[in-house]
Amino acid sequence: MLYYSGYTRRLGDVDDGSTVTDFLPAERARGITIQSAAITFHWPPLTQESGTKNSQIGKPVVAYAPEVQSYTINLIDTPGHADFTFEVLRSLRILDGAVCILDGVAGVEAQTEKVWYQAATYKIPKIIFINKLDRDGAAFGKTIKEIASKLHSWPAVCQIPWFEGGNGRFTGIVDVVSLKAMLYPEGGDGKTIKVMDLAELETFQPRLAEEARKARFALVELLSEYDDIMVENYLDVDEDHLAISATDIVASLRRCVLRQTSVVPVFAGASFRNIGVQPVLDAIIRLLPSPEECPDPEINLGRFSGGLRSLVDGTLALVDAPAILKGRHGGNLKKSSPFTIQKLETCALAFKVVNDPKRGVLVYVRVYHGAVHRNAMLFNTNLQLSERAPRLLEMYASDAVEVSSIESGQIGVIVGLKYARTGDTLLVYSGANPKTGPPTPLNALQLRPIDVPPPVFFASIEPQSLSEEQPVASALALLLREDPSLQLSVDEDSGQTLLSGMGELHLEIARDRLVQDLKAKASMGKIEIGYRECIGAPGGPETTLFDRETAGRRGKSECTVSVSPLAENLVQDLQTGDENALFRQDGNQINVAIKKFISQNGGHDSPTSPLPTHLSYSIIHTALKNGVLAALARGPQYSFALHSTYVSVTIDPDTQIFGADTTPSALSTAARLATQAALKASAKQLPTSLMEPVMNVIISVDENSLGPVVHDLSASRGGQISSLDDADIVQATTASRNGSGQTREDLPLIDLRRVYAPPDPFESASIAGGEDFGIASNGNRQRTVTARVPLKEMVGYLKYLRSLTGGRGTFVMSVDRFERMNGQREKSVLREMKGL
Repeated sequence: MLYYSGYTRRLGDVDDGSTVTDFLPAERARGITIQSAAITFHWPPLTQESGTKNSQIGKPVVAYAPEVQSYTINLIDTPGHADFTFEVLRSLRILDGAVCILDGVAGVEAQTEKVWYQAATYKIPKIIFINKLDRDGAAFGKTIKEIASKLHSWPAVCQIPWFEGGNGRFTGIVDVVSLKAMLYPEGGDGKTIKVMDLAELETFQPRLAEEARKARFALVELLSEYDDIMVENYLDVDEDHLAISATDIVASLRRCVLRQTSVVPVFAGASFRNIGVQPVLDAIIRLLPSPEECPDPEINLGRFSGGLRSLVDGTLALVDAPAILKGRHGGNLKKSSPFTIQKLETCALAFKVVNDPKRGVLVYVRVYHGAVHRNAMLFNTNLQLSERAPRLLEMYASDAVEVSSIESGQIGVIVGLKYARTGDTLLVYSGANPKTGPPTPLNALQLRPIDVPPPVFFASIEPQSLSEEQPVASALALLLREDPSLQLSVDEDSGQTLLSGMGELHLEIARDRLVQDLKAKASMGKIEIGYRECIGAPGGPETTLFDRETAGRRGKSECTVSVSPLAENLVQDLQTGDENALFRQDGNQINVAIKKFISQNGGHDSPTSPLPTHLSYSIIHTALKNGVLAALARGPQYSFALHSTYVSVTIDPDTQIFGADTTPSALSTAARLATQAALKASAKQLPTSLMEPVMNVIISVDENSLGPVVHDLSASRGGQISSLDDADIVQATTASRNGSGQTREDLPLIDLRRVYAPPDPFESASIAGGEDFGIASNGNRQRTVTARVPLKEMVGYLKYLRSLTGGRGTFVMSVDRFERMNGQREKSVLREMKGL
């Protein structure tokens, strides 16, 4: 596209690492797209003159009619790997249209289905380009059928492939709309094309010409079902499918695409052989919408929502939102709205943040209203702060050109914003106070945010030394600002810093960027599972006297402790008062009981003051509890923290408190020592057992993969299946907040007998007709598996799930509780920990 538009003078190649949009070293090394890249170009090229003197040689051929006006296209190249789903999501959020590129050999792949439904969530018009038809095994007709069966869309075949001799080399395409055949010379750059009409084609390719007529017939019939104007055009030409003009068909296709019908235009080509690229560019400017034709951008004003254009035009009524009408200055928006709205100069969405080593922090924005000018004061409604935009750039992948403004509908970059994040709404309001921003409720105006999918893969990340902790933390903060789908957490049990993301490759790329680009001295490793111990028999009572001088101060205290297993889901119902207290923490229960004071002659306290003046019931409760918790933090056998343990602590003020010598620290030490003794006594009677964290797992799979997934969970991973349900979820993302897209169950099943698809080379009759009988099966209907699975078995589960489901499975999980292991599993875990 960039070559034909005149942006580059050479053709890039993924295999050679010479592509423009895949400019990162990791992208060129792996031959995949990792980071979405934005680039702006014009089609037709600005240097192209109107009209064509010779459409066969030296110029890109416009298949339908020569364009006079040149259009600006903002292209975003998104990743195709499942681990980089968020890059696709945040790009889809700001797009007006999409070109879905399919592999002519592999057909509709698993990630294609996910991205298709992600685009449906944002109601993005789409066209399809079936690529790689020059490869062995390419099957254009089979891919057309898969579009119907897997994507639940009616393929409007706008081009059919031209194979030499019917089953030889892929040499060109036949445009069904204009009824023109385009022959591309072998080894050419795609600019020299031989164009012929249907009559000329029939002289030496009669079968292909006949197939073109069938394709035109099917295209007109399909459009007539969804477009009444096409029906009128069909009747005006006496029901002659071939007599309908290309202009009328393009107009009908455009209406179907913009109305979000289930009709999707399909084009053919082979980008490696430079075949069919220019017609796709023509289709982009003819069929996909301009910014003005897109739906009104959704906005939210506190509890009130609507459209941005309606707000700017003054047609958005806010009288139904009285709670947000009164501003901090006491104004009422209904009375001042014409003046308030007129001062709203700009509204933009930040959809990506990149830390460039040369230019600094780059914030990619899509402008929805007005224009962003250099040095404009931008108010961030999410963070409620203002920042100035010192420099503006128009990006060309890794290159950039400085501009003075970013106009409405355009994508650009703001350099130097310190706080803006992905999904933030940026406003320019004339006369606004930089500290307080626009008046209420405009200061709460937010465009539809970008949903962040939950992480499914985890790894630990540690600095190489203590001195590197701060630099690593700063580098991680930059990394998380760039990619919100990465999440950082600290495991309280192991103390590990955990980095979580969308997959193994995602974290591998994050590690490389952290170490190589951000120069952080850190290493990434496996997660350490935080196991627990639980006692099997009661222990105690154990009475321990602590009497020691520490730092020149004497401490003396005594208490009695007994421990016992805490039955599952059992809550001890004890009466608490000033003397007693019950604590529940970390799966354990601690009961602290202070015996009632009995005064004796010669006692250390008077009856009216049972405790020393520096101690109170609450201080004693807290000190004893802290001592018990310190002992429970380390088990008697495997040194894991205790779980499901009931601890009873008793102290007698008359005999176990020794006046000023009994300090809170002495009480805590006595409780810790007594608890440790009780735990050892329990372990002598019956060894402790290991407990492991169990996760609540919700897995979404297609029905064909349901059996293998359930068997793997229950037989291989020790999981317990809770339920098997139909998945009433949007396939676009595991957690769609507003459900604006359709679920797979809502989409109609396509009758494959009514889907036109040209025959594929070397296709047998049985294979060709095998899918044409009846309605497409719903074997890819989504099912939800709810299960409880040990955390250890879920580490690295994503790649196994993708293997079992052909890449179509997804899952989310959350911590449920700790459960006791059986003997065999405990031995296996212990052997692994010992390195055996």
